[in-house]
Amino acid sequence: MRKLTYALTLSAALIAASVAHAEDTVMVGGQSMYPSKDIVDNAVNSADHTTLVAAVKAAGLVDTLKGKGPFTVFAPTNAAFAKLPAGTVETLVKPENKATLTKILTYHVVPGRYGYAKLESEIKKGGGKAELATASGGKLTFMQNGPHNIYVVDDGGHIANISTYDVNQSNGVINVIDTVLLPK
Repeated sequence: MRKLTYALTLSAALIAASVAHAEDTVMVGGQSMYPSKDIVDNAVNSADHTTLVAAVKAAGLVDTLKGKGPFTVFAPTNAAFAKLPAGTVETLVKPENKATLTKILTYHVVPGRYGYAKLESEIKKGGGKAELATASGGKLTFMQNGPHNIYVVDDGGHIANISTYDVNQSNGVINVIDTVLLPK
């Protein structure tokens, strides 16, 4: 009887642990994103972010985004990059354009952790909009459009919708967006 009780208790503990672990992960690009991994280690597994990962590597930002943070990354999907004029990405990843690429990518990074709840709180405190400083020195404006829908406006007035919130990382959080944001 003791063995059966022990086996049932162990099984219940393992099931509870796997359920708790599953709740901590978010699916992005067909893969689980693990909160125990850093931004780069998770992003490389997302099939929806191969262009972003290639750009981060070309800009030499891998070590930065593997750093302590915390960072909030507004991560454009491959489809977001595809909306740019033809040849833009290919031109930006060339070594001679590293400074421009770095400025664009760091414009998508806000120091600190800004998941859905914190963004919503900042928007409410700001009377309907919040401005956050980016790692590149620019500003992003956040507004709400209905329940659980926050969008981002860049310096040029381009709008990106956040499609996936709260992808927690060991060194920050990723929010997936549908448009590449461009600094001035």
